[in-house]
Amino acid sequence: MGADATEHLSARETTGADAVAACNALGLFLGEGRLVIVDEAERWKAADVKEVAAYLLAPAPATVLALVGTEIKADSALTKAVAKAGQVLAYDVPKRKLPEWVAEQFARLGGKADADACRALVDIVGDDLDELASEIDKLTTWAGGEQITLRHVEQQAAGRAETSIFSLTDAWGRRDVGAVLRSAEEIMERSARPRSGELMRIIGSLVNHVGRVRRCQKLAEEGVRAKDAAPRLKMHPFAAEKAFAQAANFSAEELGDALVRLAQLDAAAKGGSRLPADLELERALVDVTRRAA
Repeated sequence: MGADATEHLSARETTGADAVAACNALGLFLGEGRLVIVDEAERWKAADVKEVAAYLLAPAPATVLALVGTEIKADSALTKAVAKAGQVLAYDVPKRKLPEWVAEQFARLGGKADADACRALVDIVGDDLDELASEIDKLTTWAGGEQITLRHVEQQAAGRAETSIFSLTDAWGRRDVGAVLRSAEEIMERSARPRSGELMRIIGSLVNHVGRVRRCQKLAEEGVRAKDAAPRLKMHPFAAEKAFAQAANFSAEELGDALVRLAQLDAAAKGGSRLPADLELERALVDVTRRAA
């Protein structure tokens, strides 16, 4: 509908009765379609919702009422009233489904991105759908039809969220020492935390990740498949598959040694070493990643 046939309101200043009056107002010409948009509908009180619900029992035939809001519960009176008269369009995406949503948006724009790239984009940008959509559009245009990889996302995406440990743990799982050191430095540089605080976050995250991979290795030895282990480990199936694959790259002894070495790093970073904490981190990362000679 054109601008002349659209009325844009906000529940911050508009009551339910006002919205109903706007819907019932005739256009310049009889039969002209009208669109009434009300933002921040979650601000309406019970009396406002009652007015709108009554209107929806017999709405103006040539008018579309669009109510826009955030955190409106599915069982609220407003949602139920709208569902009876029209459509409820929910755009919430569960966090565990965000990588899949990102992949769908890339495909919709004609782009191609692998699973690691989609997950990394969520890790770097965060869970704001508008910001993710902006980065997806930018990356699709930049790639020009070529496959978008994890490395492309790490190089091109604007980090608005705290950078995840994801790129580092993936590099560790591949036993790629150079990529591990590079990822650790990138995480430190992009973090909003003090450098010492981010270093401790890296250590804690690595300890947790190595522990999960160790549990996956034991389950694999028992004949448990990754997709069956995911619920037991409270992991996304994709993450479980990756952890099982990483477990195959290490022996049980190596994973145990890695946890011991990370505990030593933790002690060193908390004042147990005369060496700079950054240097202690680099040395430990090399130790837990490289293959035995």
